[in-house]
Amino acid sequence: MRHARKRFGKLLGRRFGRFWKTIARPFALTPARRRKLFTAAALAVIWGGVGLFFLLSWYAYDLPDVRQVEGPTRRPSIVLMTQDGTQFARFGDLYGEQVPLAQLPKYLTHAVMAVEDRRFFDHGGVDVFGLARAMFANLRAGRVVQGGSTITQQLAKNLFLTPERTFRRKVQEMMLAIWLEHTYSKDQILGAYLNRVYLGSGTYGVDAAARVYFGKSARNINLGEAALLAGLLKAPSRYAPTNNPDQAKARAALVLNLMVETGFIDERQRRFAMAEMGEIKPAVMADARYFAAWVADQATQIAGSTGQDILVTTTLDMGLQRAAEKYLEATLEKDGTAGNIGQAALLSLAPDGAVRAYVGGRDFRESEYDRVTQSRRQTGSAFKPFIYLAAIQAGLQPDTVLEDAPIKIGSYSPTNYDNQYRGEVTARQALAESLNTVAVRVLHDIGIAPVVRAAGALGITSPLNRDLSLALGTSEASLMELTTAFAAIAAGGRAVTPYAVISIRVRDGQEIYRRPESAVPPVAVDPEAIAVLTDMMMSVVQEGTGRRARLDRQAAGKTGTTQDYRDAWFVGFTSDYTTGVWMGNDDNASMKRVTGGGAPAQLWHDYMAAAEAGRPAQALPSLYAQYNYNRAQAGTTAAQGSEQSQSLTGFIMRLLGVE
Repeated sequence: MRHARKRFGKLLGRRFGRFWKTIARPFALTPARRRKLFTAAALAVIWGGVGLFFLLSWYAYDLPDVRQVEGPTRRPSIVLMTQDGTQFARFGDLYGEQVPLAQLPKYLTHAVMAVEDRRFFDHGGVDVFGLARAMFANLRAGRVVQGGSTITQQLAKNLFLTPERTFRRKVQEMMLAIWLEHTYSKDQILGAYLNRVYLGSGTYGVDAAARVYFGKSARNINLGEAALLAGLLKAPSRYAPTNNPDQAKARAALVLNLMVETGFIDERQRRFAMAEMGEIKPAVMADARYFAAWVADQATQIAGSTGQDILVTTTLDMGLQRAAEKYLEATLEKDGTAGNIGQAALLSLAPDGAVRAYVGGRDFRESEYDRVTQSRRQTGSAFKPFIYLAAIQAGLQPDTVLEDAPIKIGSYSPTNYDNQYRGEVTARQALAESLNTVAVRVLHDIGIAPVVRAAGALGITSPLNRDLSLALGTSEASLMELTTAFAAIAAGGRAVTPYAVISIRVRDGQEIYRRPESAVPPVAVDPEAIAVLTDMMMSVVQEGTGRRARLDRQAAGKTGTTQDYRDAWFVGFTSDYTTGVWMGNDDNASMKRVTGGGAPAQLWHDYMAAAEAGRPAQALPSLYAQYNYNRAQAGTTAAQGSEQSQSLTGFIMRLLGVE
């Protein structure tokens, strides 16, 4: 066998020798050929270097300024809070504290490295092995399933480049990554990345994300939370726990598996972190979106250009806000389809004008149009209190007898809602039952100008019609205006200005605005006339068209329904709150026989019952005290005051049915 192998070797050698002589030898490197080859190689290297220089110069000529690495570009945020410090809305980009890498949990950096760049401490900014691995995986899958960018490249892109996906941008990203690695340490690069990266919900940096999602600093997050934050890097909006908690947890579980695979944690730690994950409850902010949008504009104007994040303490009562949203949605679910009610709005004010609840529509995500301030609709019979107020100032009393009968003044001939006529009625009954013919007669008798003055003094700022249709509420007003005007009635005739901003401070704690302590607002309308009107409006709730709004305490209000059921209102007040409700359709389409005494009054009742729960019942302002105070201030004699007081007292006692 050994002899045979030798013979085969000799034969193979002879064959290769013949091949070399006939084929390869002509290409053998003689000294002359070696010189030529060396010269060609040298020229190729030189010209290749020149070409590469010009190519890189072409890619680099429009690179951004790299001298401002330490100062990120910020769009200051506006954070809105209730009085107890609960955050419920945010606008703009939110940057958390710039936390040094050494103060962040080690498992957070390990989680990010496991999912984004395992070889971070082993490459010089561009990971050739990572690029090759990603290309192979993408070719095998037939689509892009892995990226080859390092953490340094991602930081370079976030700091200096646009998100566009082009070959030029990719080359520039690599060049900047190499520059970063040459200029900064690995810890500085990783720290800068973690403090700047976008993590969904408008948050930039792990500290901002930890505060929004978990209500704590990034220094204090646990392993499960760290895995969740690292999982957001692939698709922040998609995996944000406020949007998709289940997907966020599934992605975090994948990160934990990768951490085990890379040796950053063991299986016991992974299981413990998965158990912690079940307890993660992201700090989801309450809706209040219409209120938030309204207040953010005001806060910006008040604060001016600070260049810093601002924290705004508002008047919103989150308990009342949630009750308003809950009952508004429940009412629309119950009556919306049958009544063809497309939209509703609710506004609730404290006695001093502080906004406690504000719902500008059914769903802010579907429509940002604010029906509290932006929408102006005909007020219907909700305007009648201003008619009777002007009449009371002219001498009308609740027991004044008026006529409810067909009326025609010129070509104008209004009718009652039910087309029924009651003959002689008192002013109290006429307002309680919202009789149109009586209101028109009263307006005709006292004139339009006094009514316009009374409405304007209480807070109606929209233009008013100067004809008899004003008595039926054909003029338009916003829910904010109408509720404010009723709040002034509840305040005894003193002007009320709605407000929502209590204080503004920048993130370092410095207060830059605080609402000044309000002096007692001026009297806008005669308090005695207001007291009489309030007493009449209580009858609307107790025995009139607003009976569905009755509470376990004194309340006054007025229903309103416009022509063809296009608008339905109920606005009323107790000693604690003034609340207005509107229902209708944005396209002005008719509802199906929905009146102010129906769904709006019921919504008002449900919300106000929740708002008043646990509060002691208090009477609305007394007629006697206000009258006697005015007479005493006017300097009348004691005898005159006593006589007038006894006369008014007897009148009021008869009104209340007390002997």
